[in-house]
Amino acid sequence: MDTSALLGLIAAAAGKRIVCIGDVMLDRFVYGQVTRISPEAPVPIMRRTREAAMPGGAGNVGRNLSTLGLRTALIGVVGDDPEGRQLAELLGHIDGVEADLIVMRDRPTTLKTRFVAGGQQLLRVDAEDLRAIDLTTEADIVMSLEDAAKDACLIILSDYAKGAITENVIAAAIAAGRAHGIPVIADPKGLDFARYGDVDLLKPNAMELGQAIGLTVETDRDAGEALAKAMEMLPAKAIVVTRAAKGMSFVQRDGTVMHRSGEAREVYDVSGAGDTSIAALALGLAAGGSLAEAVELAIAASGIAVGKSGTATVSANELNTALQMGLRNGGVSHVPLETLVDQVEVWRDTNLTVGFTNGCFDILHPGHLRVLEEAKARCGRLVVGLNSDASVKRLKGPNRPVNDESSRARVLSGLSAVDAVVVFDEDTPEALIKALQPDLLVKGGDYSIETIVGADVVLARGGTVHIVPLVDGQSTTAAIERANAKPE
Repeated sequence: MDTSALLGLIAAAAGKRIVCIGDVMLDRFVYGQVTRISPEAPVPIMRRTREAAMPGGAGNVGRNLSTLGLRTALIGVVGDDPEGRQLAELLGHIDGVEADLIVMRDRPTTLKTRFVAGGQQLLRVDAEDLRAIDLTTEADIVMSLEDAAKDACLIILSDYAKGAITENVIAAAIAAGRAHGIPVIADPKGLDFARYGDVDLLKPNAMELGQAIGLTVETDRDAGEALAKAMEMLPAKAIVVTRAAKGMSFVQRDGTVMHRSGEAREVYDVSGAGDTSIAALALGLAAGGSLAEAVELAIAASGIAVGKSGTATVSANELNTALQMGLRNGGVSHVPLETLVDQVEVWRDTNLTVGFTNGCFDILHPGHLRVLEEAKARCGRLVVGLNSDASVKRLKGPNRPVNDESSRARVLSGLSAVDAVVVFDEDTPEALIKALQPDLLVKGGDYSIETIVGADVVLARGGTVHIVPLVDGQSTTAAIERANAKPE
């Protein structure tokens, strides 16, 4: 997929207006520490340290649309209770989200409380009323929808089976889409997908699709068979199934099934990843992209979201960075410094330590690998500073480098130890180190800490400097001399 085209879609979508109707809820997180098991029952005792709350469900879809640069008319139902008022207040502070929350006095606001210790959820407690909304509230939603759709470019039905998405609401959304010539996307729940009518796009996850169609959705072949059967049974114009780490598969009315692989990422928390993916799908379609392009954006965005704690959002800047770093094509290659600075902050937000090493890496040899592997073993993410061709010529002579900077960067980016490569034109990486502020600086060779460029910067922020001894007989110069040696 053309990265520049995907980046263009993100830019083109900025400021466009989306209508999102669905089950809004309050997500509450209680964080703490577990040090012992209760003597009363075999359960952990968690000592609470802090709490956080944020919009969930359709509210989190709205949050993600906002951070991706879109404007959102969010329509949902809350109760006349403290949770509903807190949710309204939280949404009121999100730029780009206009929340129209309709109050039902005899219905509580949906509340999900998650207890988290050591980065893991211990328990989730739901307080909810699953009854369908009453006719008066339904009429209010339809009226709000019809008004909001007048200047929108897409409608999302975010169904969490909490009662807000009724058949009349679905019908009104489809009618509004037809009237204004805009697509309607449904994130379904339950076993009856036919109730969503001829929406432009239906987005279940693998488990939901499998249960609704009566087939297992595990392999690509499974997904293809399930999607083909779903298209025969359902009036939807296209279906995308999200498959967690396996990526996404989709089918359109012509019957062609396509698969897009996921990304190998460290999963920290899956809360809200589905909301992120539907927001990114909406972004791609709202900007005029194809379904295949929208799916690529959704895979990249959800991959970022699962690396964060809580009901997370993904920003347009983060998505731009991920795409520029080549995370969808298996390598990082050249990363602009400004892009890498942003990515380092994202890594730090998820409590990952950032390591740095540098060199010419002209002909990769075991000595290089030892430095890279030992550096990676000491940090969560490793950045490699790579001397540019001009820099190598100044340092090594006019006949170097043997391999140009693009080739060297690509080879380095293919190593499992390397998370990012940034090319620098100076003779030393001092400016890079000051910009990135790594937690760990690793250098291979016969150095002392006092002679390593950037060591003072890293140590001043409480970081670590590590020296990896040279591997005897391993150097690029020696490799070149052996290659040029004439046989006797």
